[in-house]
Amino acid sequence: MDMGLRNKTALVTGSTKGIGKAIAIELAREGANVLVNGRNNEEVERTVQELKAEFPATSPQHAAADIVDKQQREALFEKYPNVNILVNNMGIYEIMSYEDVDDEEWEKYFRTNVLAANGLSSFYLPKMLNNNDGRIIFIASEEAIMPSGLMPQYAMTKSMLLSLSKSLSKLTVGSEVTTNTILPGPTLSEKVYQIIDSLYPDDMTFSEKEKSFMAARLPQSEIQRFIRPFEIGRLTAFVCNPYASAFKGSPIRMDGGMVPTIF
Repeated sequence: MDMGLRNKTALVTGSTKGIGKAIAIELAREGANVLVNGRNNEEVERTVQELKAEFPATSPQHAAADIVDKQQREALFEKYPNVNILVNNMGIYEIMSYEDVDDEEWEKYFRTNVLAANGLSSFYLPKMLNNNDGRIIFIASEEAIMPSGLMPQYAMTKSMLLSLSKSLSKLTVGSEVTTNTILPGPTLSEKVYQIIDSLYPDDMTFSEKEKSFMAARLPQSEIQRFIRPFEIGRLTAFVCNPYASAFKGSPIRMDGGMVPTIF
């Protein structure tokens, strides 16, 4: 299926690894010119070169910046004043006990996971509305609607993204601009792979380790495996395409059956 994304410009935050990189790859596969973002210049450049090599018909660009920093965001806006697609993927997470989350930690998560995404959205949304064309996607988590209690500071911010997306969607009435939120379940990022791999003996294959971990720790998962980042990437590419314009302010779940409720 041609998703109609050829020559679109897409800014994907945190796109040098994990879900963000998978989204960048799938958008490039559809012909989009990806602005690769991350804080590390070398990692950004390496990802740009990888995209150029795999998808030579596209023009990926270097968009290194710490988007939590307002000055660096403004420099990014000056360099790239217009995008067709904004994927707010960048975020931090860590298992923490509620009593260990002090005010400074709450503020750090709010600034990183919410305010950075809002800062980008508030700049690009008016331009998209002017052009009557655009997609803004927030990458949240099943923790947004089913907090486990293991990461209260993280779950709080992901719930906020759902509300923010819905609020911004109200500003797009009658236009071809959309804002939506994708809620991945447990996903096999590089960090998760390393954690699972280290938990079990070396003589076990990763597939065996994965099955053991899911059965013991995440029995509620209906797929009994981690979601692969490319699966989130493909879903994101679909939500970005012109044929997905009826998704408006929607929470779109790809949680592997983790969430037990109908809605």
